[in-house]
Amino acid sequence: MVVLSVTEGEDKPLKYANMFAAAHLMVLNKIDLLPYVDFDVARCLDYARRVNPGMQILQLSAKTGDGMDAWLDWVRQGQQRVLAEQVGRLEAKLATVRARLGQGVR
Repeated sequence: MVVLSVTEGEDKPLKYANMFAAAHLMVLNKIDLLPYVDFDVARCLDYARRVNPGMQILQLSAKTGDGMDAWLDWVRQGQQRVLAEQVGRLEAKLATVRARLGQGVR
C-alpha cells in the first residue's frame, strides 16, 4: 500500500515508480483539500495506472469521511486473508502432528 496526499503533487507515481509498481493499493488522501491545492486527480490516477495498471486506488478524506467505507472494507478483506492463511498453516501443522501420532512417532 502506498499513501499519497493531494498536497504532495500528482507526479509522485512517476517519481517513485518502484514503490507504486509494488503496491496493491494507492490511497489518495486529503481529497477534502482539492479546492485549495493545485492537484490534478485525473493526471495522478493516469500516472499511477501507467506504473501499475492493476493497482486499486481509493480516494479518502478522514475529515469528511469520503472513502472511509471503501478503506475499511479493504482493511477487513486483508484481515480475512491473513486469518485464512493462519488457519491454513495451523491445519497443516495439525495434519503433520496427527500423521506422526498415527505412525507412533513422538
